[in-house]
Amino acid sequence: MRQLLIILLLLLTMTVIGTLGIHFTTEKSWMESTYLAIITMTTVGSREAPDANDTDAMLFIMGYLVFGGGVFAYGAFTLGQMIVNTKFRQFWEQRKMNGRISSLKGHYIVCGMGRMGTDICEYLADRKQPFVVIDRDLEVLNEIESKQNWLFLHGDSSEDDVLRLAGIEQAKAIATTLPTDADNLYVVLSARMLAPNIQIVARASDDNAIVKLMRAGATRVISPFSSGAVKMARIMLNPSIEDFLEVTDSLGSDLELVDLLVKEGGSCDGKKLSETDFRQRGVIVIAIRRPGEKPLMPPPGTATICAGDSLLVFGSSPEINKLLAENS
Repeated sequence: MRQLLIILLLLLTMTVIGTLGIHFTTEKSWMESTYLAIITMTTVGSREAPDANDTDAMLFIMGYLVFGGGVFAYGAFTLGQMIVNTKFRQFWEQRKMNGRISSLKGHYIVCGMGRMGTDICEYLADRKQPFVVIDRDLEVLNEIESKQNWLFLHGDSSEDDVLRLAGIEQAKAIATTLPTDADNLYVVLSARMLAPNIQIVARASDDNAIVKLMRAGATRVISPFSSGAVKMARIMLNPSIEDFLEVTDSLGSDLELVDLLVKEGGSCDGKKLSETDFRQRGVIVIAIRRPGEKPLMPPPGTATICAGDSLLVFGSSPEINKLLAENS
């Protein structure tokens, strides 16, 4: 920006000097003098500026043409170089970012950087979870790049090619928080076709949209208005519990409540609950969910944990993250 201002100042200065010189040496009007100064500096003059018999005017025009043309050529070259360098830098940075995105596995995708999308990204970033942002507003993405070290893609998140670039096949979940229900519906359809087993969380504005998004393949649909109303009701009925939940969910909190899927060969696969080191690690198993069976809540210590079980666990963030890594 500073270099651009210097170039503009030089060009303006040369235009003023040329206007003054031509006006006083040829006695032409100010408008005509300005016109002649500009076409002379840009070397596209269409007629002679001074009277052929006026030596002073000819000397001034020759000197002005040399210096003014030089300044103009320098300005044009520098501006062109700045534009090319900016485009090349953006291309190279996006290429490097695409390489980082392609190496991700088990990450999250967030479509739309509105208020809700930004909150989701901040939540994931606070918990050091890998994610990719997709948005059509390049200015918003550039602002993210300048303030946050988040991975992003510029494009339409409902397009298959963009979702593939974001690693939809390797992603763990995708959240779509676009402004309209129609846009979110397209994203849900595209994501479900590309990754049949991915978890899809979608934003909806009304009950009709919730039904359509669920039929399109969304795993969960969130309506900000209804969820906010339910939370207000819970606060009225159980203020102490809500205070506790607010503490555990606040920024910088060291507690997490997650759904842990037990993988075959994981650290707790084939063990009884009493044989695990959950208690020593400060982790509480609230429930065990098994496909086709009723959840065990609370689970007895004699319950055997098997691959495919989902454990609802509560504990400190470092230990929870270790468990997720051990069973990934």
